[in-house]
Amino acid sequence: MIAEDEEILRFLYEEELQEEGFEVVTAKNGKEALHKMERAKPDLVILDIAMPEMDGFEALRRIKEKGDGIPVVLNTSHPGYLSNPRTRAADAFLVKSGDLEELKKKIRQLLN
Repeated sequence: MIAEDEEILRFLYEEELQEEGFEVVTAKNGKEALHKMERAKPDLVILDIAMPEMDGFEALRRIKEKGDGIPVVLNTSHPGYLSNPRTRAADAFLVKSGDLEELKKKIRQLLN
């Protein structure tokens, strides 16, 4: 599952990850992601941090509270968030890049 408020990035991630063989569900914010998770039962969640309605930190907190053990990757264009203590709850923290190889590598690593 990918929660990303920028439509172009959501589409790019979905296309790239589907080409890698992943089944992808998208959401435009954390609130929508949590709602869709009930039905989709994702193996991994990628969260942008700065999103409307519910940001990635709040979505991360709620996902981890459920205790399902679903790995969560925080994926943001703001590297300064790394110093925020709330990032420690995530299984990985990545800075957005036009090259999605690092993201794909991290996904494979967390799913194996």
